[in-house]
Amino acid sequence: MASLASLLPRLGRRAEQERVGFMLYGAAVTAARDPYVYAAHGVPDTLDGRFDMIGLYAFLLIHRLRFLPDPGPALAQAVFDAMFSDMDKALREMGVGDLSVGRRVRAMWEAFHGRARAYEAGLHSADATSLPAALARNVWRGSPPPDGSAQALARLTRAQHAYLAAQDVARLLAGHASFLPQDEAAR
Repeated sequence: MASLASLLPRLGRRAEQERVGFMLYGAAVTAARDPYVYAAHGVPDTLDGRFDMIGLYAFLLIHRLRFLPDPGPALAQAVFDAMFSDMDKALREMGVGDLSVGRRVRAMWEAFHGRARAYEAGLHSADATSLPAALARNVWRGSPPPDGSAQALARLTRAQHAYLAAQDVARLLAGHASFLPQDEAAR
């Protein structure tokens, strides 16, 4: 059986990773709240639309962190955990009953997971229509996006992906991520 003294360093590391995960998630939320894509490209300015934008930016961070050296993968998980902790809290603040919060968070997790797989496939596909199609299907949820909006959001996604890839690894691992202004990234 492990002694308490041997567990303390691991608990300290985990607490630090949680703190950094929340910092990184906060950067994703800030970027997702930029009004540009809602106004210029018709991303629905609804709870669902905001969830989709937060999910897109969280995906970009998680995708970047997963391929970094340790503690990158653990921080990717910490960003994911921060996102769904925030979603749980938001549902409770909106008055969703305790008995249904878990079910709703699970549905959100499944939606995020499906989107992340589609966005990752689209980012790495040689087919230029793959990412815009994935974004159109998920962000506009079956409604046709305004003309050119899915392509603009795909350009934004690719630009943010490249921008994150160029950021200093040590700064990312310390919880400092930045994103391009959306109007610049969507060009």
